[in-house]
This record gives sequence, C-alpha cells and structure tokens, in this order.
Amino acid sequence: QVQLVESGGGLVQAGGSLRLSCVASGRTSARNAMGWFRQAPGKERELTAAISWSGGITYYADSVKGRFTISRDNAKNTVYLQMNSLKPEDTAVYYCAAAPSVTRNSRLYDYWGQGTQVTVSS
Repeated sequence: QVQLVESGGGLVQAGGSLRLSCVASGRTSARNAMGWFRQAPGKERELTAAISWSGGITYYADSVKGRFTISRDNAKNTVYLQMNSLKPEDTAVYYCAAAPSVTRNSRLYDYWGQGTQVTVSS
C-alpha cells in the first residue's frame, strides 16, 4: 500500500503561481511513476503531468505545456507540480497518483491522494 497526501493548493489570481506537493508513505520502495491529475466541476478527471521513477520521462497535457513542471525528489518521497501563469481554466481539484510505470492512462494508477483544491480567479 502507498498513501499519498497532497498539499499546496489555494486561491491565486490569474497569472500567479502555485507549487503542489505530494508526499508518499508506505510501500515507497516500489519505485512508482507518479502523476498529477485534475478534475474541474462537471468534467472528467484528466492527466495534467506524469513522471517516471527516474524522472527521465515526463508527460504533460497540451493545455499546461510550457507553464507547468513536474519533478520529484525520491529521497523525500515527494513529487511536485510547479504551476506558473495560472489561468481560471486551471481551477480544479488536483490529485496525485502512483502507477507501476509512467503512463497517461488514469486507469493504470493504483493509488490516489485525496486531492487539493486550486482556484484561479480572473
């Protein structure tokens, strides 16, 4: 079992920045890939970014490329999502998730956090 706890969400004005963190505990020796997903009201959950265990492979949604950066610190069992130039359409609950290997497919992620709310005002 892996437990994931997100933090760093909040209210920010358009154009601002936030950094989300996700700390993993439990069976962290499994060398999981990690992903950040988001779900806005009335919309399906979508991949925002994902990163392999080594950090050598990353995926981004087209809507966040050039604005968001995913990274990880395996010594701290933590994955980050740096979000810059935020837009109102980035408003969503952001979830981190763990998978055996890096993938865009949410169904292949075995463990999920509870989510953190990000609200971007115009």
